[in-house]
Amino acid sequence: MRPILMKGHERPLTFVKYNSDGDLLFSMAKDHNPTIWRADDGTRLGVYKGHNGAVFTCDVSHDSARLVTGSADQTVRLWDVRTGEELHRWSYREPARSVDFGEGEKLLAATTDPFMGEPSKILVYRLDDDPAKLDSEPVMSLTGPEGRITRAVWGPLNNTIVSVGEDGMLRKWDAETGKVLHETQAHEKSIVCLQPSYDGTCFITGSHDKTAKLFDFYSLEELKTYSHEKPVLSAFVSPLLDHVVLAGGQDASQVTLTSSKAGGFESKIVHKVYNTEVIGTVRGHFGPVNAIAYSPDGRSFVTGGEDGYVRLNHMDAEYFAL
Repeated sequence: MRPILMKGHERPLTFVKYNSDGDLLFSMAKDHNPTIWRADDGTRLGVYKGHNGAVFTCDVSHDSARLVTGSADQTVRLWDVRTGEELHRWSYREPARSVDFGEGEKLLAATTDPFMGEPSKILVYRLDDDPAKLDSEPVMSLTGPEGRITRAVWGPLNNTIVSVGEDGMLRKWDAETGKVLHETQAHEKSIVCLQPSYDGTCFITGSHDKTAKLFDFYSLEELKTYSHEKPVLSAFVSPLLDHVVLAGGQDASQVTLTSSKAGGFESKIVHKVYNTEVIGTVRGHFGPVNAIAYSPDGRSFVTGGEDGYVRLNHMDAEYFAL
């Protein structure tokens, strides 16, 4: 494996995302500066300047023309990927936690945190190719449960929205009526990540209960549970092999020993079906691994850590022979 250490952030990483072609990589962090990298060699291409708080999330359009980010500065912002120009800004009274483009990029789902008595919300916006025609008012506002909605993504064909939260619940919302179609207690503790597979058939969740779970996107049937020694802060399904990668780790302040091994600051690749089989372990971060993503071709994956580093891991040929 050829790890590339990418230093471009001064604060902990929160989210990483490849574009659909796999040649660009976007990283979000608590240092206010969304960053774009070349995905083959880790060259930093630029920074999107404007946020005044930690940036928690992002999504990039299928044609890699637009980037959307959500921040603790109570805004969601739309950017021109190439020029770095801010195209539009949605402002709130609460921090913005999650963003997700709908299929076709004509819809946007954003979530806000509970704040000053206001509950967590899922907000739906219609998008337009002309930034001047973008409306700052949502076409739908879904009031969430008590606690924070940590992630919300569009379901197949934009018919539903799937959300997870601090209450450990998994919910499916009707995108037309806003009603909850299905809810289940997916985890015993807070769910901190939800990552759809690239083929859109399933998604994986990670939780503080030290498990990750694989679900069918259509039925929300639980397909598999993966156990981990430490809280699972991020997980991703390989688009190439029957593998999933799990990452996380104990909060560094709670680790008795200072070694990365003691805190579980590593990424574990396990078999998607035979989940007791550990394919390999990738170490290198000196704090919890907060974000992870496979490339669209499945030949590399990237991690973002509490230590402020992005690590790009290109797989060796031996990996594909496993």
